[in-house]
Order: sequence, then structure tokens, then C-alpha cells
Amino acid sequence: MEQDQLISKKELLARYGISYGSLYRWKRKGLIPDEWFIRKATVTGQETFFPEELICERMERILATKEDTLLDELAAALSGEEQNNKMIVIETAYGQHTYKISDIRRITVISGEEKKDLTNEMLEIMKEEKS
Repeated sequence: MEQDQLISKKELLARYGISYGSLYRWKRKGLIPDEWFIRKATVTGQETFFPEELICERMERILATKEDTLLDELAAALSGEEQNNKMIVIETAYGQHTYKISDIRRITVISGEEKKDLTNEMLEIMKEEKS
């Protein structure tokens, strides 16, 4: 099963040339959702990782707009966008998980060697709901 690529906090800070303090200030201001901070045990202890595609898109947006826009204004804009997003809830024997529809990149059903991409079908169902 395909899993989202993760990027470590250390790699993220180095890639974008930002400080630990900036990253956590942006988190406190609501620019980076708390659920994107994924804590995992590693051989060196516990480390923080992020969904690479989501965090990189967000980093680039923050860095591109921070000179022209106050962080509080950007946080309000991002919050407004997120409040308008629909959610999908997936319930399994292992628990329930909620995802923003806008965060979903692909929905695939795997049966043995066969894979079926359901992304377009799900988008069509959602369009019908709006009508």
C-alpha cells in the first residue's frame, strides 16, 4: 500500500533555511496544523516528521507571502480555507480517521495484484452532493 512520503523536521528546517523557533511560532499561529506534526520512535529516540507534500506546499506559501502579509493575516486566510473544506471519515477495525478532502491525493483499492484508483469516482460523488 502506498504511503505518504514523510520528511523529518531536521530535513525540513535545512531545506527551507528556517529555524526551529520559526517552525513552532508558525504552528502556534495556526499556519501549520498540529496534526501534521507526526512523532515517531527512531533508533536515536523520538523524532518529528511531516507529510512531505503538504508541509512543503505550506512552507513555500508562508515563505512567499511572509514579506507582504502579516502572519496573523495569513493564518486567518488559511484557517478560512480549512473551515470550508469538506471532510471524509474512514472507520476501520483499528479506529476512525478523518481527512480533509483537499488533502487527499489518491484513493486506491488494492486486491491482490489488482489496483483500482477511485479518486475520480469519489470526486464525482462529492459534486453530486453539492447539487
